[in-house]
Amino acid sequence: MLELKKLQIEDEYDLKWKSIVKNGITSTKFDVILLNSSNQVHDHHDHSHDHEHAHSHDHSHKHEHAHSHDHEHEHSHNHSHDHEHEHTHNHEHKHSHDHTHRAYKDIVELIEAADFSIPVKETALKIFKRIGEAEGHIHGIPLEKVHFHEVGAFDSIIDIIGAAILIHQLNVDSIKASPIPVGTGRIHIDHGIYPVPAPATLEILKGVPIEQSDIRAELTTPTGAAIIAVLAEEFGPIPSMKISSIGYGAGTKTFKQHPNVLRVIIGN
Repeated sequence: MLELKKLQIEDEYDLKWKSIVKNGITSTKFDVILLNSSNQVHDHHDHSHDHEHAHSHDHSHKHEHAHSHDHEHEHSHNHSHDHEHEHTHNHEHKHSHDHTHRAYKDIVELIEAADFSIPVKETALKIFKRIGEAEGHIHGIPLEKVHFHEVGAFDSIIDIIGAAILIHQLNVDSIKASPIPVGTGRIHIDHGIYPVPAPATLEILKGVPIEQSDIRAELTTPTGAAIIAVLAEEFGPIPSMKISSIGYGAGTKTFKQHPNVLRVIIGN
């Protein structure tokens, strides 16, 4: 939280977290609450901008960060340092009205003006650029003219920069992930009713293996897709490692047969 204060927008949001049980799994529910907007609670790692996203990620750190997504997304990070970090956050956003639209260049300026370390800035900027390039391609406009809708809201800004901060605090050497489950069905976004995965999500995941799912919900949003697309170096099964800790982050939505959680494995 101290790192996030470097953005100097703390009067715009509050962070809340609690322990809850999802389909039998005790996990941490983490929410971004926008203070200047009504009826907006943004729950992390399960992002639903009127779309929902069921995740359970296993991160096992061994200086190798393996993300495996399968309705339960699993990330495994292997650490070579002595102390252990465990972080889980699952985001899910339900919006009762339109987000503030922000230009890509404005978000870049916000990040560059903050007193973050260079690696944190570079990671956050790469994630936003991945989203901006996808939006620009879909709408047929250059990156510098892209205006974000859902991703331009403070909750998504906190999601992305928070992820960049935590990843670098973990001191992982590499990140691996499983194929990304995207879900199926329809979602409501600013431009209307669209099939799952949303156009931006699909564009962001070019070159990334995705996994078929029968769950009628958005399992991966543009924000989540960009984070994993930028962070993961490989996609496949959990690598061999000696596990040191495991954490679970909870989303808001509940699925009958699938825990809506993010699993993080840390090991060597």
